[in-house]
Amino acid sequence: MGSTQFGNFNDFCRDSTLPVCNLFVPSNQPPNKAFDGCPLVGIDLSDDRHLSNLGSILLAFIAILASIFLLWRSERKQAAVGRREIQLFLLGFIIIEICEIFTVGGFPLDEAVRKGFTAVHVAAITATCWILFLNAMVGYQFLDDGTPASLALFAVSAGVLFIGTGYISLDTAFNWTGEFATTASNNYRNIALYVLYQLFPLVCLVAFFVLETVLVIRILGEFRPMFYLAGAALLFAIGQIFNYVISTHLCNATGGKINGALFETLFTMLSVVTIWFFWSSITEDDWPMPTGPMQVGTGGGYS
Repeated sequence: MGSTQFGNFNDFCRDSTLPVCNLFVPSNQPPNKAFDGCPLVGIDLSDDRHLSNLGSILLAFIAILASIFLLWRSERKQAAVGRREIQLFLLGFIIIEICEIFTVGGFPLDEAVRKGFTAVHVAAITATCWILFLNAMVGYQFLDDGTPASLALFAVSAGVLFIGTGYISLDTAFNWTGEFATTASNNYRNIALYVLYQLFPLVCLVAFFVLETVLVIRILGEFRPMFYLAGAALLFAIGQIFNYVISTHLCNATGGKINGALFETLFTMLSVVTIWFFWSSITEDDWPMPTGPMQVGTGGGYS
């Protein structure tokens, strides 16, 4: 049987700036350099230090402010369906962006501290994508939104994913048990993180967009919110293309000044904002009332 690339991070980390790559890097090496890629040097500081990605740091800060504003806007929409649940998603995104300042942004830190931020970053991505998927389920009213049962489901399930992914990330970084040992000799293979960081969030995102498409077209009988939903999917995809495909070419062309991570941060922020506008559009408009168990209320979204 031939060798498989499943679980290998070497190529991803060589060509992209992924936070998870910090977990595999030997001490005090730029991640891309450790993987024989284009090192992102950014701005030179004293004592041979670099502020790798000032653009991502600034955009992450803007994303945090934008998310706080959307949290406030959500609070004002008291009759909107899924208000608390979308706020949990925004809180998860804020945690991701705070960590991104120190992981993808390359803020000068002690290596152990950076790996700690990276573990939180990776765990937050997994948990927040799960929360987004659960937000799609809210529209189908399996549980009444905003109730203790609904919020407990969100918090407990996301908490389990966060703790589990965070532990595996920390064990990978500091090799506590040797169970998740990841080195250059095995192409930085880590199946647990590959599933939890690469595959599981992708499944959650695809499921979110599919479920929301069915909700809007089949249940609400409308097409206008699809512009927001399709826009969010397109913006997110563009960000990933910059990070996974274009990044290494940008880095080489600019001598390591910028790479695709800057644009991934930008387009992911725009995608999250667009998702919020999608949610707002389907919970505040006066939709026609279809027949069936899942009806749409007036002025307060579906009910």
